[in-house]
Amino acid sequence: MEMKIVFPGGKKVDAVVNGFTIRTDQSRLAGGEGSAPEPFTLFLASIGTCAGIYVLGFCQQRGIPTEGIELVQRMEFDPVRRMIGKVRLDIQVPADFPEKYHQALVRAAEQCAVKRHLEDPPEFEVETTVKDTVY
Repeated sequence: MEMKIVFPGGKKVDAVVNGFTIRTDQSRLAGGEGSAPEPFTLFLASIGTCAGIYVLGFCQQRGIPTEGIELVQRMEFDPVRRMIGKVRLDIQVPADFPEKYHQALVRAAEQCAVKRHLEDPPEFEVETTVKDTVY
């Protein structure tokens, strides 16, 4: 898989992947226009939306309506490490959601590939190369 990261202007940085452009910007406070989420916000959102697709799939496979189901994601800051220390996902279901599926829903959400990559992170390699110039 490959993504191209481009700089469309200002504090904007976009990722182009699979025919989509994922736009980011910095907040006004950080010198941007606030026209799109900041990259770290998208990273955090990828955790919840990834868990959400597993919750959605679980419900769809069993014919369980998803109306009234929400995932609420909360981040707890670790002041010692100066990073997020814990991410909590609360799968909120309506009163008529079958109780026998509550823990199964949690197990489904825990299959999220983003979460699994955080638990067993890939190796990162960053380098600089000189592009070929075509005239």
